[in-house]
Amino acid sequence: MLQTKPAGTPNIAHWKERVELAAAFRWTARLNMHEAVANHFSLSVNDDGTQFLMNPNQVHFSRVKASDLLLIDANDPETLDRPGAPDPTAWGLHGGVHRACPHHRCLMHVHSIHATVLASLADSRLPPIDQNCATFFNRYVIDDGYGGLAFEDEGDRCAAMLGDPSKKVMIMGNHGILVMGDTVADCFNRMYYFERAAETYIRALQTGQPLRVLSDEVAEKTAREMEDYPGQGDRHLAELMAILDAEGSDYAA
Repeated sequence: MLQTKPAGTPNIAHWKERVELAAAFRWTARLNMHEAVANHFSLSVNDDGTQFLMNPNQVHFSRVKASDLLLIDANDPETLDRPGAPDPTAWGLHGGVHRACPHHRCLMHVHSIHATVLASLADSRLPPIDQNCATFFNRYVIDDGYGGLAFEDEGDRCAAMLGDPSKKVMIMGNHGILVMGDTVADCFNRMYYFERAAETYIRALQTGQPLRVLSDEVAEKTAREMEDYPGQGDRHLAELMAILDAEGSDYAA
């Protein structure tokens, strides 16, 4: 896979991270988990998590390139006043979480269909009815205090709910999901499987039949086994990047 800067590309810092994040944008669009020119991914690149890469304002996920990504300082109050400023809601949500939760290195916020349906239910819990659903057992938080677009106050409110490093998905009631990870690969893999799990649950509800729910003991055991499964996220993203490279994609430009 292409992780070195191609000839003619400016000397931009954090190139490997940029390439991986750009690949995640491209594949999210391919999976139809994007939201037109909205939604945002970010990846912190310094030790305290306050400097992060993020997609430029109003650029479709299918067109994002490694060199396009913005490098933002969550502690810079003048960020939105500068040319090339990020989307204000992206700044509010991602800046708030990166400032308050350095343990969450990568953030992916989407309004993917099935996860958003789950977030729209009065009871937004995800019961462990299959292996994918069990993966998230006791590993998410539900925000039932939606207060409008995620400008700065709303971002800080959400960040206050994410202090537990083990909770790596926020089901944002009436909104969508925010997924956390240690790396781009870890975060993308989690986002992918959460959407798959939500789809299974929503489709199961549509049958109107009783659900076969795993016991808490088996669900927790499954979740721990999935967390310990070697290298799945890394291999998942590596394969997607290999496909993009074989297709001649310009994501790594």
